[in-house]
Amino acid sequence: MMQTEQQPQHQNQLTVQNSGSLSFSSHLSKEDEEISKSALSTFRAKEEEIEKKKMEVREKVQLQLGRVEEETKRLASIREELEALADPMRKEVAVVRKKIDAVNKELKPLGHTCQKKEREYKEALEAFNEKNKEKVQLITKLMELVSESERLRMKKLEELSKNVDSLH
Repeated sequence: MMQTEQQPQHQNQLTVQNSGSLSFSSHLSKEDEEISKSALSTFRAKEEEIEKKKMEVREKVQLQLGRVEEETKRLASIREELEALADPMRKEVAVVRKKIDAVNKELKPLGHTCQKKEREYKEALEAFNEKNKEKVQLITKLMELVSESERLRMKKLEELSKNVDSLH
């Protein structure tokens, strides 16, 4: 087949070279004409086949581009969801951190006040305990004095009672 395709081309080339013009020789034989038609038909068939393959490849590329476009949209959507998910959390975290800082600022003087009040309480408690101890000592002394006084008075009363009895 290659030889049959090459023969008309070779003859055509010769005609072009010999005549110096671009026209084909009109003296082609029927066999040459059939070979020419066959070559042309083969060429057309191959061109159609190439065009068909080209269309198939183009369709595949379009399908792939469509898939890529869909995946790109999906990825963009996922990225937006991630960003939307991160933003509120960051804002909430920042708000909570600011509140913590504000509370810490309020706690510092309150802590100092607590420490001061604790010292004052300890001092007051110590003073209270000292006075209470002093009171207990005084009560003990009072009890001793009252007890001694009662004993002395009883003794005196007994003496007086003896004196009164001795008068009778």
